Amino acid sequence: MDALLERLRAGLPAEALITDPDVTASYAHDMASFCDAGTPAVVVLPRSVEEVQHVMRTATALRVPVVPQGARTGLSGAANASDGCIVLSLVKMDRILEISPVDRIAVVEPGVVNATLSRAVGELGLYYPPDPSSWEMCTIGGNIGTASGGLCCVKYGVTAEYVLGLEVVLADGRLLNTGRRTAKGVAGYDLTRLFVGSEGSLGIVVKAVLALRPRPPRQLVLAAGFPSAAAACDAVCRIMERGHTPSLLELMDRTTVRAVNAMASMGLPESTEALLLCAFDTPDPAADLAAVGELCKASGATEVVPADDVAESELLLQARRSALPALETVKSATMIDDVCVPRSRLGAMIEGTAAIAEKFGLTIGVCAHAGDGNTHPVVCFDHTDPDESRRARASFDEIMALGLELGGTITGEHGVGVLKKEWLARELGEVGLELQRGIKSAFDPLGLLNPGKLF
Repeated sequence: MDALLERLRAGLPAEALITDPDVTASYAHDMASFCDAGTPAVVVLPRSVEEVQHVMRTATALRVPVVPQGARTGLSGAANASDGCIVLSLVKMDRILEISPVDRIAVVEPGVVNATLSRAVGELGLYYPPDPSSWEMCTIGGNIGTASGGLCCVKYGVTAEYVLGLEVVLADGRLLNTGRRTAKGVAGYDLTRLFVGSEGSLGIVVKAVLALRPRPPRQLVLAAGFPSAAAACDAVCRIMERGHTPSLLELMDRTTVRAVNAMASMGLPESTEALLLCAFDTPDPAADLAAVGELCKASGATEVVPADDVAESELLLQARRSALPALETVKSATMIDDVCVPRSRLGAMIEGTAAIAEKFGLTIGVCAHAGDGNTHPVVCFDHTDPDESRRARASFDEIMALGLELGGTITGEHGVGVLKKEWLARELGEVGLELQRGIKSAFDPLGLLNPGKLF
């Protein structure tokens, strides 16, 4: 420990090091439940690429594991500390280095908060689409590490589609540049995509070149209530089959609607079994909403309410953004699943989740990026009750198994971390797992970067 601190201090300012155990303990974990976390030896908050390189050279020399962190809003334990590790928190590297309206790119450090970037490019008539629910807190580095999604993915895609290039500090302290600043580029293997979603296991992202789009018109939102989740999912299939491109297509089940009303008095219709929110940011969103409204009625919607203006639309979107915080008030703890299935199997996924909730005697609310087939079943439980905690964990696993049975994946945007290691192995298979471990070994032969995550 003394040797580690001595070497770190040789290349870092005093304020970049935290050794007080009461403070370092607060950096031990992210927001996931049921994920073990160790005790870090030290927390480092660098402000420059050179300081990150110094940390990694020190870690390599002394064979000390390093756990990269952003804002720790993750839900898989990917940012959890291991015993004796260096926690490398990148939140102080928070500069927007460049915004180019001509090239339609932004160059940023990893600690830039998603919402901060979105507002900055918006002032120049540009748009950075990825918008996780935690966008007011989560950082771009964390978004890249977990390949985050968001509410607008149905039209605009996920984080991976906006990362053009990266500057990465490797495990031994060398600096690697990947990708490009240009609109096109296919030179060599696509190492940029390899780092996106790698959860800090291959290198430390210290700079990112991000693609931007022209800012679209303000969207209008339609809310439709349905007598069953199956009917709402049928509407989703009709909307996508007819070629519509909504900017948002979200679903909340009855449990979620009631939780949102209880927390925020939103006035959502509690009699509905499923609430579908659909938005368009097209030149004539009212016409698009009218067409979608007819499809919802054909699927059995009991109520279809298009917003009259942007303010009403924002109120409806706030209800969706409140879904996870609201479900967290139902019991003392939650486990948030992140299973993505083909859109055509969305109804089976939601109905199957309801059956799992009944089987285990639990409250499980479902909110979903319905246009992507990305469901977020939220298991609500009393963490002080050992039996209920056991049932919560068992239900979580059954939900993931259901997703795989329906042709889906164990995570659409939250990542694997600690929580889903066993399930990643099942999804990849023996050959896939062997190759991925080989890639990890090529970048990090000593296994120092975020050990115990993914595999």
